[in-house]
Amino acid sequence: MNFHEFGFDDDLLDGIYAMGYEKATPVQEQVIPPIIAGRDIIASAQTGTGKTAAFLLPVLHNLLTQPRDEKSINAMVIVPTRELAIQIAQTLEGLTYYTSISSIAVYGGTGGASFATEKKALATGVDIVICTPGRMIAHLNMGYVNVKQLKYLVLDEADRMLDMGFFDDIIKIISYLPKERQNLMFSATMPPKIKQLALRILQEPVGISIALNKAPEKIVQKAFLVHEQQKAPLIKYVLSQQQFESVIIFCSSKMNVKQLYAELKQAKFSTELIHSDLEQEKREQALLDFKNKKLKILVATDILSRGIDIEDIDLVINYDVPKDAEDYIHRIGRTARAASEGSAYTFVSGKEMGRFARIERTLGKQVPRGEVPEQFGPAPSFNARPEGRPGRNNGKPRRNGGGKPGGGHGRPGGNGKPDGNSNGQGNRNGAPQGHRKPKKKPSNNFNNNKSS
Repeated sequence: MNFHEFGFDDDLLDGIYAMGYEKATPVQEQVIPPIIAGRDIIASAQTGTGKTAAFLLPVLHNLLTQPRDEKSINAMVIVPTRELAIQIAQTLEGLTYYTSISSIAVYGGTGGASFATEKKALATGVDIVICTPGRMIAHLNMGYVNVKQLKYLVLDEADRMLDMGFFDDIIKIISYLPKERQNLMFSATMPPKIKQLALRILQEPVGISIALNKAPEKIVQKAFLVHEQQKAPLIKYVLSQQQFESVIIFCSSKMNVKQLYAELKQAKFSTELIHSDLEQEKREQALLDFKNKKLKILVATDILSRGIDIEDIDLVINYDVPKDAEDYIHRIGRTARAASEGSAYTFVSGKEMGRFARIERTLGKQVPRGEVPEQFGPAPSFNARPEGRPGRNNGKPRRNGGGKPGGGHGRPGGNGKPDGNSNGQGNRNGAPQGHRKPKKKPSNNFNNNKSS
């Protein structure tokens, strides 16, 4: 379905095509018409499905074709992290390039000058605000935020916000908003808390679910069972075997990010790290350098797994097994975007076998196994019963790692808490871009196990 078939405003269509959008994705086809018609939405959609444009485009169309109050905030998009706020702000900047729509991203971690700019916009009126919960509450508590005529509320990555403990903050923000408004909720998963939140804020919503728990077929996935102390040396080996242009390595804790970054830096790899303790200016600079190909490797926590739209990433490596299938899909979904192809490797220690087996059960298939080169010494074998026998440990891995003797021992995997970010805002550099040519599939010299 082409975008002109939705009947969008002409100026908005100019922005759409200038951004290089051609045909609507399945989630856009299903979500856009009911939003234009004024219905509340609750949608399940994973990363890479085009959900950002799915809610931005119909909201923009309605703002352009219906009366709006220039002295009030007309639409509010609440997101869990500043990185996602940045991404949405940049997309919005490009889509509205030929329109009169105004917008601002509101997030924490910035200086007083940014806060003053935000205060002015929130008090005098702006069409669309993209915000993180903590920063918006800071402004609302001061009493000058004008939301009297707000028409649209969007909760993006709602499950992620609840995981980060923002339930009460979201309810507090909503208490300031007009009761008569259109509500749009997007979530990768639908746990009980999401349903509870939906019942509190949505009115007879249209429910939409798009291809959950499936990774793009273009991604070449492999899983390598290793001892914990083999992970870092094996990563350095993989990176040295092929000239990768863009690689993201995900770790489950800030401690592991810092340790792995130090080892890669010492080995003279072009690398930088991103986690929530890093100053916002340094995080933004690392992302910019990575996008501009000045930097080849990013080591990051899950703060980077959602809402970061960077094309042409060759390889994603899971240094640690993510906690569930949704996080796994979000991580590996950073590669094989648009018309490109890519690879995703997951390093599974003995103690992580049970978790990875549960991920595979949710995915409905086994991730192809990779072989660890002999030079790294003996590696554990995938346990014949990684999920555990009924009645034994409830499917949890054994204390000794569940693999061969010694499985799961060695260098600790890090005791840092899973990274959660506070708040975020974006650069306003979203100019329209042209088309990208499909990228050739990178050769895979790591081993001869091919998969689809």
